[in-house]
Amino acid sequence: MADLHDLTALEQGALVRRGETSPLELAEHYLDRVERLDDVGAFVHRTAEQAHERAAALGAVPPEGAGPLWGVPTAVKDLNLTAGVRTAFGSAAYDDFVPEVSDGVVLSLEEAGLVSLGKTATPEFGSPCYTEPEGHPPAVTPWDRTRMAGGSSGGAAAAVAAGLVPLAQGSDGGGSIRIPASCCGLVGLKPARGRISGFPMYGDPIGLATAGPIARTVRDAAALLDVLAGPRTGDPSWAPEPGTSFLDACDREPGRLRIARFAEPVIADVAVDPECLTAWDDASRLLERLGHEVVDVPVPMSRDAVPVFHTCWAVLTAMSSAPERREHLLRPLTRWLSERGRAVSGPELGLAIGAMRRHAAEAVRALAAYDAVLTPTLAAPPLPVGALRDDADPAADFEAQKRFTPWTSAWNVTGMPAISLPLHWTPDGLPVGVMLAGRPAGEAGLLALAAQVEQAAPWHHRRPPGW
Repeated sequence: MADLHDLTALEQGALVRRGETSPLELAEHYLDRVERLDDVGAFVHRTAEQAHERAAALGAVPPEGAGPLWGVPTAVKDLNLTAGVRTAFGSAAYDDFVPEVSDGVVLSLEEAGLVSLGKTATPEFGSPCYTEPEGHPPAVTPWDRTRMAGGSSGGAAAAVAAGLVPLAQGSDGGGSIRIPASCCGLVGLKPARGRISGFPMYGDPIGLATAGPIARTVRDAAALLDVLAGPRTGDPSWAPEPGTSFLDACDREPGRLRIARFAEPVIADVAVDPECLTAWDDASRLLERLGHEVVDVPVPMSRDAVPVFHTCWAVLTAMSSAPERREHLLRPLTRWLSERGRAVSGPELGLAIGAMRRHAAEAVRALAAYDAVLTPTLAAPPLPVGALRDDADPAADFEAQKRFTPWTSAWNVTGMPAISLPLHWTPDGLPVGVMLAGRPAGEAGLLALAAQVEQAAPWHHRRPPGW
């Protein structure tokens, strides 16, 4: 008989609805696992008492109209404001900060009846693609605890992959959901721009970042997207309504699609690991067997977009300033990026945003004839902890990150949805993701395709060491 943590999030929610378990039983099961098994650096702050109280307050019977994840445990990334819960943004400069309000993501989770067990690890301000927060152990992939979980949602991915929660939210400004999903053998979805509210801070005026789901199955990810999606009053912009739930989209036949593919790195010159190319090529053949037309295309975005992205990324980092007299606690990479960002004038930033939008439009036009785009997720399987971080040379650190993640940020620039799927494992057992991007605001079609792929080549049965 399967343990609770062997079940998908949707299966756990179904047990609650049938009265075969309760939110409290689920919370206690997972809190025990977190206490005993978090050797992957998943949590930086546990909220066991609050989780217990919330699960008990939910009761055993879901209210009328409750969604499929009501009563299911989850966790919140340390970047997300959570009222009454220490939120450090991955930074020693904020190690004593307790917000008075929760952001839209946390409110949406609570409104849907999910129970958070704590805050998951993130690097400082969510900037690097590795998760090694000050004062905490690094987030590692449970498939090999000497190797990184990726970032910046590394703690969330490590928690899901190790069975410490069944699913979790992350955020993605340049790949921060899809990178750890690939490193941890999970599904990671970056939704379309405007799909999820940035309430109340609206902290990314450039439009690169969004929240999104990390899960073990496509259907679980779709169900969590249903929880998170939708505008809030006052949002500056929002994606159009999909016409159906994202979970229902997973049960829809996608039809015969035209799928573009390329494997040439977009933002850096790097020799791609053969295992990543094998994963991409195998996925291409799988898509063809499913009846889709797969077409080789040139890289749809000019390399001229790279320095534009650099400018915008540096300004976003500079916006995440430390409290007064705590600047010395910031990491060298953060200080280096912030100095670059503060050197950008207002007109220069305006010109960079305009240029980035033109590069995005160029890519969208180039891909308009295709229903999806296939690339590798990363240029290598998960790397050893510390392989990218270089406090002595932040510029080298930044360049190493680009070489590891040469495709993910392209879809943040275009705003198109993109999903990493765990379709490949190396001979020594390391997960390797492949990435599919969808049409603008096309998460429903992308999820229909991803669910079809998962049905043809399932991965849910795989378990990492220590499960």
